[in-house]
Amino acid sequence: MPFRKDFLWGGATAANQCEGGYNEGGRGLANVDVIPHGKNRFSIVAGVKKSFDFEEGEYYPAKQAIDFYHHYKEDIALFGEMGFKTYRMSIGWSRIFPEGDEEEPNEEGLQFYENVFKECHKYGIEPLVTITHFDCPMGLIKKYGGWRNRKLVEFYKRLARTLFTRYKGLVKYWLTFNEINMLLHAPFMGAGIFVEEGEDKYEVLRTAAHHELVASAWATKIAHEVDPEIKVGCMMAGGSQYPFSCNPEDVWLAKKDARNHLFFIDVQVRGEYPSYLLKEYERKGFVIPYQDDDKEILKNNTVDFVSFSYYASRVSKNEPAEQSAGNIFRSIKNPYLKSSEWGWQIDPLGLRITLNELYDRYQKPLFISENGLGAKDVVEADGSINDDYRIDFLREHIKAMKAAVEEDGVDLFGYTTWGPIDLVSASTGEMSKRYGFIYVDKDDYGNGTLARSRKKSFFWYKKVIATNGEDLD
Repeated sequence: MPFRKDFLWGGATAANQCEGGYNEGGRGLANVDVIPHGKNRFSIVAGVKKSFDFEEGEYYPAKQAIDFYHHYKEDIALFGEMGFKTYRMSIGWSRIFPEGDEEEPNEEGLQFYENVFKECHKYGIEPLVTITHFDCPMGLIKKYGGWRNRKLVEFYKRLARTLFTRYKGLVKYWLTFNEINMLLHAPFMGAGIFVEEGEDKYEVLRTAAHHELVASAWATKIAHEVDPEIKVGCMMAGGSQYPFSCNPEDVWLAKKDARNHLFFIDVQVRGEYPSYLLKEYERKGFVIPYQDDDKEILKNNTVDFVSFSYYASRVSKNEPAEQSAGNIFRSIKNPYLKSSEWGWQIDPLGLRITLNELYDRYQKPLFISENGLGAKDVVEADGSINDDYRIDFLREHIKAMKAAVEEDGVDLFGYTTWGPIDLVSASTGEMSKRYGFIYVDKDDYGNGTLARSRKKSFFWYKKVIATNGEDLD
């Protein structure tokens, strides 16, 4: 049997895409709340259009999302019915510190997550918690400019210490930042940053990257001090970078493109900036804003494991070519792959390749924290949803990760599918782009009863977990 007996099967969500209750329980406003559905979404996500408040005529899906805030007991019971071993979720920072810079946390917010974690344990589900998943209090953005400001390191440290202390014994696995490499591609969503006119974008984003890396190392240090049993991981938006051809120019470009994502993890695993990046910074005239003991903190507080999301591989070509759609990241279209309804290319073997690349590079235990298929689901007259396309997608990806473990010797200890329950899409803000095993009755404009129902894939995944990945039919 390729997977370890205690392999962590489960599903993953983010607070801002499922929780709702944006103005309840003392919660403050966050960047993710003010990102609308529709034509302006991407320009705001990418920090091109400035939008720090709700605007008339826009629909903001995160306000209610799927209302996990009020439905968490029902949803976790369904996860328990599937046999989940783990549930990867995230903390809404502004639910704990409404403005982000308060001295004392919001007790109502702390209690909410305590209730969620206890509900998970009731079903034998181990929470795996992301400290921040595209979540930055608007107070920190308006007052300090988001992660461009060094002060956010201190605010994040306060958040981390609060969480580790309060949930000691309830949460064993933590991730510091979701898809940390996203801040270079979606600055407002990833790091609460809008680059003002006249600012050097490269400098602003690389400064923010340093601050997040230092904050991540501090969180790892604090976690191990509070409870030596805690395991802290990093998380990147993963996917192998293929050269379009064997033209050395394409091969070299693919390597450079890959490094632009991997450098974050290089620092978090190895404890120092890689030489290739130091040379790039030298050429660009960027000076890393080291302070006090940054180098020592980075070096002595590396992560315990590496996690990543995987939806598709990416392709690099030295000349202009047709682009494919993707998870914020642009890529040249791969002529050898099929695509989903949203144009994301489907590449199960790419998951095996990615697992091998990361394990070869880091020699740390790996965890697949997101993998899934966004698709339109049809509810039949009898209420059933026959999502065989989702089952096919997941089956092939599980086969690939099984081969990576069994044949290649990769140390993989868990797998959480993205969106075990339908939720708001981060890239498009849609509900119709569904990922879940559980259907939620809600449309792209907020209409619906929020009723939950089981899809065909629900029963399939339950069987996969029960057999530890052996029965995939």
